[in-house]
Amino acid sequence: MQISALRLCRLRIGFLSCALPLFLAAGAYASSHREAPLISNDPLADNTDVYAFKSPDDPNSITIIANYIPFESPEGGPNYYSFGSNIRYEIHIKNKTSTAGDDITYRFTFSSINEDPTTFFNIRLGKQNLKTTYKCEKSTDGGMSFTTIVASGIVPPANIGPRSIEGKTVGLEASDYNALVEKAIVTTAGGEKIFCGPVDDPFFVDLAGAFDVGNFRPEGNTTNAPKDGLSRFNVHTIAIKVPVKLLQKDGKGMDGIKNILDPDYVIGVWASASRQMIRTIYSEGDMAYDGKFVQVSRLGMPLTNEAVIPIGMKDRWNATSPYNGEDLQFAKYFTNPELALYMDDSQFGGAVPSLNALRIQSKSLGAFDFRNGKPGLFGLKGNAALDGTALAEVTFGGVLLPDGASPRAVDLLPIFYTGVPNLIPYQLATGKNNNPLAKGKPFIHNFLPTLGDMLRLNMAVPATPRNDPEFSSLGLVQAAVLGITNDKYNKTTDLQWIPNMDGFPNGRRLEDDVTTIELQAVSGVVLAAVGLFYDDATKEAPVSPALISVLSFTSGPTKNDVALKSVFPYVQNPWRGFDYTEKARF
Repeated sequence: MQISALRLCRLRIGFLSCALPLFLAAGAYASSHREAPLISNDPLADNTDVYAFKSPDDPNSITIIANYIPFESPEGGPNYYSFGSNIRYEIHIKNKTSTAGDDITYRFTFSSINEDPTTFFNIRLGKQNLKTTYKCEKSTDGGMSFTTIVASGIVPPANIGPRSIEGKTVGLEASDYNALVEKAIVTTAGGEKIFCGPVDDPFFVDLAGAFDVGNFRPEGNTTNAPKDGLSRFNVHTIAIKVPVKLLQKDGKGMDGIKNILDPDYVIGVWASASRQMIRTIYSEGDMAYDGKFVQVSRLGMPLTNEAVIPIGMKDRWNATSPYNGEDLQFAKYFTNPELALYMDDSQFGGAVPSLNALRIQSKSLGAFDFRNGKPGLFGLKGNAALDGTALAEVTFGGVLLPDGASPRAVDLLPIFYTGVPNLIPYQLATGKNNNPLAKGKPFIHNFLPTLGDMLRLNMAVPATPRNDPEFSSLGLVQAAVLGITNDKYNKTTDLQWIPNMDGFPNGRRLEDDVTTIELQAVSGVVLAAVGLFYDDATKEAPVSPALISVLSFTSGPTKNDVALKSVFPYVQNPWRGFDYTEKARF
């Protein structure tokens, strides 16, 4: 293709004026709900949340949801949000430890057109401006080659209002908005079911409280009620419902599982967005993109970049791959997490009364201190008592007990970086008789030791029915509580299905209150679950007031502002700009 001298000149000027700063910044964006400096200026490429869970209505499939574009106001016209046309949106799946990178990659690229550029309306006379379609490609060889599995998928428009969506003559004449959603769901030849489009943001969190130096407002606070900072905002979702046999490393389905914690059924999931390195802006308003694609946003475990990585490292974190040990440069923020300082009265605990219910063990079992900079279990390193456990040097002791000042390498680091193995001491205190190094009751195995941040899910674990009276937004924390205190589960150390074993951090369900769970985890609830109880515990009463205080803590809202769907894509239709009522979304 020929290029004019004028355009070449523009390209050169554009390169000199734009390429260098963009090159320096391209790999330095960040993710989640505007929590890092650079990505706040690029919402179309901003990951907000990732979910991976056993489909509640289909035991033979896993649903993966990657959300982008935070804080979409439903009435935000005339230029409503949609997926960016110069961005690669990718869902990454790891199911082997013998390979260096992705084992499966789903890549989405979007295109938009204006069907009627003579109007300022987004929808008029049955035509759409910003009408968006997508191509989905799949790679199973580490990204070396891609095969198109959806050539021209449909993205529904924004849920603007009744005249735009259902209106006769001037609108799309749809029966309702949900009809547009159903029409946009596609099933591939391989069996994946895919939906891309605007939805209600399913995440719930008291953002205002969280960022006021941890000034959380627990649910039920009558003097200053918590507020879901994402209530009535929309996001754009990429949702994929995938048969287990397509995700399992050997192509096995659910009929091949050995037990409900089968280690061969663990996957790791993360999502990203990538842009080309060079952007050129012309004087007449045109824009061109050139150069290789570089990662500008990523997300695996929720709240990592938001509440663990410090602001000076957020942009670097988002430019980094979770593979090949690259995430180890951030490990210190998990082994000594900042949030722990506000749960420790010898540090800043007294200045943050909203976290008074959360206090970290300083003399668990009379001896073990897990506050920042303290030795934790390091004093046991090399002790014969660790033989046969995950803490032994010949297994994972070098990672879990690295030194005498990284106490949370034993619990927080594996939760985020490796998953948790069904090995001593990572079994419930049930049956241990006050010895955390004894065999206990298995309740998790999502171990995939890639030493990088991603959601890890054991696909063999059955889904907890959403109408089960024991279903809980506290996920695996609630499973641990039941396994320790409930007579149905605490009479034996045998492997047994416990409700919510499929909950965060074993994957992440849409209903899981990840903010509360992670704050409880920082305060040491996982340590308590495996027998390293809180300081006030006794042999006669290990479930102590301190543990009950931690389990009773909530970080604010405990559920989404609207009910979820019972069928794919499970996320609810987007809020309508013209009418915020519940009925108007359908």
